[in-house]
Amino acid sequence: MEQNDIVYGVHAVVESLETNTGNKLYIQDDLRGKNVEKIKALAAEKKVSISWTSKKTLSDMTEGAVHQGFVLRVSEFAYAADLSVILEKAEAEDNPLILILDGLTDPHNLGSILRTADATQVAGIIIPKHRAVGVTPVVAKTSTGAVAHVPIARVTNLSQTLDKLKEAGFWIFGTDMNGTPSHKWNTAGKLALIIGNEGKGISSNIKKQVDEMVTIPMKGHVQSLNASVAAAVLMYEVFRKKL
Repeated sequence: MEQNDIVYGVHAVVESLETNTGNKLYIQDDLRGKNVEKIKALAAEKKVSISWTSKKTLSDMTEGAVHQGFVLRVSEFAYAADLSVILEKAEAEDNPLILILDGLTDPHNLGSILRTADATQVAGIIIPKHRAVGVTPVVAKTSTGAVAHVPIARVTNLSQTLDKLKEAGFWIFGTDMNGTPSHKWNTAGKLALIIGNEGKGISSNIKKQVDEMVTIPMKGHVQSLNASVAAAVLMYEVFRKKL
């Protein structure tokens, strides 16, 4: 079984069942309790068959990850059809924020970003098809279900996507060591925020299309924040000004 064909853990399994992406459910054969009853009932409601499986088999299926006794085989993750789906959602909002992830490779970072994006009402997330992490079981689990609520579009060309966002009236912001301090960032209007790769930051060709760089003030000894933490700080900066 392909790792990309499964989700595991209580939250991820419940969310996937609720959004009708589950095909077959595997439950640890000696597991008891309210989670078992709840997930069993949900699987029955969604007409998903259940296979009672040993803990060892579930651990083999998830390559030793923490599955909490639940593994669900799912259809491939349904990305938003294209950019237009996210733009349509953004147009319906005041001061929408779209996140662009430029070559993020760590599934835990993507999962955490999705979780904060859901909490702060981000209109959508754009990721490149190549040389970047997509939605994997680890992403789904780390996002604790947010993956089902935030539209994600995969695009072949980030540079062309930024041009389309500019045509639609979006201001493009990047994150950098030298830029406008985040607390002085003018977040009025339509915003697109680029979060760069964990090690290299925003790629140089993409940097040329940025209207303004934003920096998170820091006074400690480290030079930068983790990508998902930096994204969270900036998402909350935009969200705070909407409240």
